[in-house]
Amino acid sequence: VQLQASGGGLVQAGGSLRLSCAASHRPLSSFAMAWFRQTPGKEREFVAAIRWGGGPAYYVDSVKGRFTISRDSSKYTMYLQMNSLRPEDTAVYFCAAEGSRRTIIRTPDAYDLWGQGTQVTVSS
Repeated sequence: VQLQASGGGLVQAGGSLRLSCAASHRPLSSFAMAWFRQTPGKEREFVAAIRWGGGPAYYVDSVKGRFTISRDSSKYTMYLQMNSLRPEDTAVYFCAAEGSRRTIIRTPDAYDLWGQGTQVTVSS
């Protein structure tokens, strides 16, 4: 499976963006699909994750209530709907997937499939 992220851009604080992560073909139901973000000089940070076959979504505390992760099985695409954006959400966002673990892991080294990053910039 190859992943391709898109949807980043420049938005004012309080605005919204929707990121997409298109898979080259249908991920297995057991795959964990995740979004991470990274700013210069900092480690890649977990944002949200969901299992392709369904189940609960997981979020970092700082985005709970503002971001929603989802997937469209018919389009092999995962989304991250980002509302009430803040300047501190500015980062390069990456989508990722892994299919070997029973639990969803929040560290980037657990993921072996990555899309290219998409820049999100939130102006104050």
